[in-house]
Amino acid sequence: MSAGGHALRDREQGGRLDRPSDHVDARPAEPGITQPRLGPVGYARFFWRQLTSMRTALFLLLLLAVAAVPGSLVPQRSSDPNGVTQYYANNPELAPVVDAVQGFDVYTSVWFSAIYLLLFVSLIGCVLPRTLHHLRALRTPPPRTPARLERLEAFRVQELPAGGESDAPDPTAAIASARAALKRAGYRVRDFGGDGVPPSVSAERGYLRETGNLVFHTALIGVLVSVGIGGGFGYSGQKVVIEGDSFANVLASYESFLPGRFFDAGSLEPYRFTLDDFDVSYESENQDALGQPTDFTAHVSTYEGGAEQPSEREIKVNSPLSVGGSRIYLLGNGYAPVITVRDADGEVVFSEATPFLPQDADLTSLGVLKIADGLPEQLGLIGFFYPSATQLDTGALASNYPDLVNPVLSLQAYTGDLGIDDGVPRSVYELDTSEMTEIAGRNVDTPALELRPGETVDLPGGLGSVTLEDMAPDAADGDLAGSVPRFASLDIHRDPSQGWVLLFAVLVVAGLLTSLFVPRRRVWVKAVPNGGGLRLEYAGLARGEDPGLDRAVADIAERHRTALGLPPADRV
Repeated sequence: MSAGGHALRDREQGGRLDRPSDHVDARPAEPGITQPRLGPVGYARFFWRQLTSMRTALFLLLLLAVAAVPGSLVPQRSSDPNGVTQYYANNPELAPVVDAVQGFDVYTSVWFSAIYLLLFVSLIGCVLPRTLHHLRALRTPPPRTPARLERLEAFRVQELPAGGESDAPDPTAAIASARAALKRAGYRVRDFGGDGVPPSVSAERGYLRETGNLVFHTALIGVLVSVGIGGGFGYSGQKVVIEGDSFANVLASYESFLPGRFFDAGSLEPYRFTLDDFDVSYESENQDALGQPTDFTAHVSTYEGGAEQPSEREIKVNSPLSVGGSRIYLLGNGYAPVITVRDADGEVVFSEATPFLPQDADLTSLGVLKIADGLPEQLGLIGFFYPSATQLDTGALASNYPDLVNPVLSLQAYTGDLGIDDGVPRSVYELDTSEMTEIAGRNVDTPALELRPGETVDLPGGLGSVTLEDMAPDAADGDLAGSVPRFASLDIHRDPSQGWVLLFAVLVVAGLLTSLFVPRRRVWVKAVPNGGGLRLEYAGLARGEDPGLDRAVADIAERHRTALGLPPADRV
């Protein structure tokens, strides 16, 4: 039957014109024909293939990023336990719901860990089969030469006559010369020909591209694993050290400490250091940048591994100190006035250096003192320290330079309940005055207490006195350096896998560059006798986009011509 007859019959039977009537889709399903059952093994294979697909890996990577968002929206117990307590106080109804879904422990929660582990399995399942396939491909010789090279993407031909400036070589010699040129260019080669088939050489290169791709993905997994191990066995802690004070690497010395899940306190390396001096240089000549810091240097004496003699070291902003397997970073600095409080009988009830937190570029600093014992009432002091005090038109004080030129300490005094006995954690840099009475400050008749280094003022109501100690009493007149000590805010970080992270990061970059810039090509050279001469055919095929393929084939043809001892093509 003709095609027209088939179409007419299909139209009469109501069938589809694009399918013949005897096609299986065009006929109704016969009774008894059922789809095969997958079974447990089939379903397991199906789900494994879905999990290890690149599409699933990308989806899990996106899902992991989305799952990390709640960790930045609510406080986490591991890094901010006081914030969790405050969240419960501010949101008594919502907090239990957030806690029930592990919102305060996002990065150690069951659901976050599940996504993380599935991502690892997916990535490994993607990389491992590709690696095995790549290893097999590396052992596979180049493919047979196509019969018609002119059909390929890049093609060149050279006709070598029997006579002329040079006699054309025989086909076997020409192919041997081409094979040598291709091997020098980094190609894997394989000869074909014989039994009436013209001699040819098949060559390929660019397997390094896939190797780089696999190195990139494997190193990416290595980075993630190393970061996970480092985070599990490492730790991070913060410490404020005042000039002259020391730090020992024990848990009790840290002001805040964030350990990894598998951290063991016994793994802390024994070392200690003393902050001997803290130097700061400020710009004093350029009026446009007056007071800008130009250098911070913390001079420390370190004792490592039970050493009796110290090592003189330095810590700078961009130059951390490495000691005991930890790296110590300089985060900030400020002033720590030494304040002494005495009772009415002159007995010292409080005397220590108190770090004041800088509030602006000129180091106007805020500090809080809480004296719970030794006085008839609990005493709270809110202080502002001005390194270079100047009086504004409003009568208020301000600092116009960060170095010690005219240091002044202003204190507001409160008596009453400090709120430190109710069991609620409170910041040492904040004073809750809701249950206290102001006795010196802007809202009462007694003005704020003002002190300069070495001065003492009386507290209102005969409570006692306050002294701002001068830590350099023997300095020359006008030399205030050292009269008020400085503090350095340090971050102490230990990551046992940071070397591996660096190694894998380098491999990630190297693998990515290799996979981007190494082309995957196959090239063939065939020598076909043509009358009394020789026809040389060159062809290339790329895997993926390769804008340089045609030029590469032309270069191979020209190098082959040179190897044969023939003049360049443009001189023929």
